[in-house]
Amino acid sequence: MSFTPNLPPTILAQMAKKEEDEDGEAEQGKKKSREEYKKLKELEEARKAGTAPAMKDEEGKDINPHIPQYIMQAPWYFGSTTPTLKHQRGKEESESRYSAISEWYKKGVRKGAVATKYRKGACANCGAMSHKKKDCLERPRKIGAKFTSDDIAPDEFSQPNLKLDYEGKRDRWNGYDPLMHKKVIEDFAALEEAKKQIKEQNFDEEAEKKDAEEDADQDEDKYADDMDMPGQKFETKQRITVRNLRIREDTAKYLFNLDVNSAYYDPKTRSMRGNPLKETGKEGTIPFAGDNFVRWSGDAQKMAERQMFAWEAYEKGTDVNLQADPTKLEMLNREYKRKKEEFQGNKQQSILEKYGGEEHLNAPQKELLLAQTEHYVEYSKKGELIKGEEKPKAKSRYAEDIYENNHTSIWGSFWKNGGWGYACCNSQFRQGYCTGNAGKEANEAAIKLLAIQEKQMEEQSLKKVEEKSKPEAKASKKKQTKKQQKKKNRRSSSSSSSSSSSSSSSSSSSSDSSADESEGEDIRKEKRIQELIKREEKRQREVDSLLKMDERKRPYNSMYEAHEPTEEEMEAYRRKRLRDDDPMAKFLNK
Repeated sequence: MSFTPNLPPTILAQMAKKEEDEDGEAEQGKKKSREEYKKLKELEEARKAGTAPAMKDEEGKDINPHIPQYIMQAPWYFGSTTPTLKHQRGKEESESRYSAISEWYKKGVRKGAVATKYRKGACANCGAMSHKKKDCLERPRKIGAKFTSDDIAPDEFSQPNLKLDYEGKRDRWNGYDPLMHKKVIEDFAALEEAKKQIKEQNFDEEAEKKDAEEDADQDEDKYADDMDMPGQKFETKQRITVRNLRIREDTAKYLFNLDVNSAYYDPKTRSMRGNPLKETGKEGTIPFAGDNFVRWSGDAQKMAERQMFAWEAYEKGTDVNLQADPTKLEMLNREYKRKKEEFQGNKQQSILEKYGGEEHLNAPQKELLLAQTEHYVEYSKKGELIKGEEKPKAKSRYAEDIYENNHTSIWGSFWKNGGWGYACCNSQFRQGYCTGNAGKEANEAAIKLLAIQEKQMEEQSLKKVEEKSKPEAKASKKKQTKKQQKKKNRRSSSSSSSSSSSSSSSSSSSSDSSADESEGEDIRKEKRIQELIKREEKRQREVDSLLKMDERKRPYNSMYEAHEPTEEEMEAYRRKRLRDDDPMAKFLNK
């Protein structure tokens, strides 16, 4: 980059006339101008490369060689004959002046002597010289200071006329006095000093307790917690223990229980809402009880109770809100509790006055009456239980040991014939009243009676079957008797019959009679099977009709009794059973 002066047109015209007069010198000047242009070009490249010093302006400042020519070149009317960038800079007289950061509106009033008499031109209401009566912010007096000259207000500061720039108008710290922070530091220092004194007092009390325990028992394990732990700092002068950071030897909350079904741990928020050792019998072995424990500790539960009371009161017509008016809500809650306790007390007192028995309520405990107990408990030196009462069993979230309707056992403790019931009375009615041993005897008698009735019904059905089969049996007997007579005639005609033949004939007659009896039993059995088949078909039709019904309209049979099937029932079931492997099974229903 090279500098070429940009001269006015008049000066350029004068220089052109001089060049025409000196023709010979003009040609020589052209050659010199070319050589100079070449040198200037080389100098410009050297300045850009950093091997030659940069060009300086009239103030002695370096000019960047990479600035374009049209920016560095001054216009002809500027009249610059040396390199400069002054034409690119703003003029100081044209720049606007803004207020300094230390300038701000003055607050308060002037300190010093206050006027004792009214001054001419002052406010007629308060007597201050800095404003008039219409601009006075003090309460209007009955008789102004202009007439009484009493209690004349001090003069306010005359506010400066500040001119703020864009950033100054939006600076929230503009006008802040650093000395105001001194009071904050003093309050904080006083608070820290009070905390130190409280800690020192607590430390002295704990030291006295430990000294007393040391005289009573010299156990080394009791003082294991007094050792210096990593992450702590013990200051002998202040006698306090300062915990700096979390001890890295502490177990992370998600490592107390590695079971996948234990309390859920959220790695994003690093929170574990539940207790990781819940229902394991080791809840008290760790200092972490879950993040939800904080929600139910302190005044959180009381806050929830107050909110519930506010909702119930609003539903009953009392306009009260926990956030808008907590004091009113607290007073209403106390009044409600007081009246409720009075009502309960009056109710109990009226019952006692009517029926008596107040002496039983005021009786002390048996341990206090006898001044002794039979509970023997033995502890070790470390406070562990060696002998005595066992730890209570962990209870579930469901209600336990709650009996209804005078029962002494729960529903489902008794089972018989495919149904559940109560073991105390063998009753299989869900909401029935307990009858005790009398109920058991009644159930047994009812079962025996049902068995006798069923047996009688079976005998009656067998008699009916026998009566129906008598004509057929008589016809078969007639045929058999005819055959027997023919055989006897043949035997009597033969002369070579002996006593052995007579004995054989008697045995054959007995075998024929036994065959007749077996045939009669088969007939009765077949009749019974046919009846059971019809009953099974009827039951299947009922089942099909129930399946076609809406499940909400189906009846429920809780009196169904299961019993061991007989041979006839099994045979009827086999005959009616559909075999999927039989190709003709699908035609049976048709």
